[in-house]
Amino acid sequence: MPYPAYLFPKKKEKLGVALVGLGNYSRNLLAPALQLTRYCELKGVVTGSPEKIPRWQAKYGIKDSNVYNYENMHQMADNDEIDVVYIVLPPAMHADYGIIGANAGKHVWCEKPMDVSAAKCQMLIDACKKNKVKLAIGYRMHHEPNTQTLMKWAKTKPYGAIQDVIAEAGYYDSRTAHWKQNKALGGGSMLDMGVYPLNAIRYTTGMEPVSVSARHETNRPKVYFEVDETTIFDLKFADGTTAHGKTSLGENINNLEANCENGWYYLRPFQSYSGVRGKTSDGKALKPFEGNQQAKQMDDDALAIINGKPMLVPGEEGLKDIHIVEKIYESAASDSKWVSI
Repeated sequence: MPYPAYLFPKKKEKLGVALVGLGNYSRNLLAPALQLTRYCELKGVVTGSPEKIPRWQAKYGIKDSNVYNYENMHQMADNDEIDVVYIVLPPAMHADYGIIGANAGKHVWCEKPMDVSAAKCQMLIDACKKNKVKLAIGYRMHHEPNTQTLMKWAKTKPYGAIQDVIAEAGYYDSRTAHWKQNKALGGGSMLDMGVYPLNAIRYTTGMEPVSVSARHETNRPKVYFEVDETTIFDLKFADGTTAHGKTSLGENINNLEANCENGWYYLRPFQSYSGVRGKTSDGKALKPFEGNQQAKQMDDDALAIINGKPMLVPGEEGLKDIHIVEKIYESAASDSKWVSI
């Protein structure tokens, strides 16, 4: 005798996503990208700015019942239309609101950096495990095809053993009263942009560094008096490989290169929203991905949830970076002393 269909709930074809924080990245990148996805859709918002709500509802058809603020966000637990919360807030708020989402039974996508301390990153990981929900960190480059090629080469070494890596990411930020200049909110170049070159060094080598030396530089002390405007760091690996990283909110830089035993390759730019391209010492061209990076990232993560597969960039990956970031700050505070990781 066949069992009734209601005993086997149908797998969702699309996951409902609520954006937590409606600043520039949500407004100009994530929300438009969600219109291009196949496996997820924009269903809700969480904001502390009521004046933004009418515009978002008019543009994306978000129901009143799917609009929340930071005080009542926990009530999502009773909303089956929302499956995922995407945390798009200043870094010091990431774990706090990710935990609220996890406790409400929602999967958590957390924008980079994961948070401002390894301890808070671990708290978010633990909350997601406790509530049996998935956690992904918004490292969109892990989903980008040319970056994935470099990750493969870290294992296959087509140009011989990697000897050193250079990774630089930054831009000139003309703002003077933004959270990126606010220490309490997780500002500073290393937390905001520095996870790009740091993570790139790790995925390009395929290894974890064992020690670091770092220093900060400031050209605009009236703006960057609480946090670092520029951070420069060097990493050593157990096999002798070295890496040089630089990040800045005062300089336009965007370069990733690997120098190997029998050649070299690079991506320039390596972390832009589009146009990531590269070249190898034997003339191969790494042509830009023609799709939308954010849409691919969110579709990859949604599909992993739907199919019960591991996330491409789990919380543990974000935690590893923040652990090293803490060591970078420790070294910079001690006159660039080499610090074990």
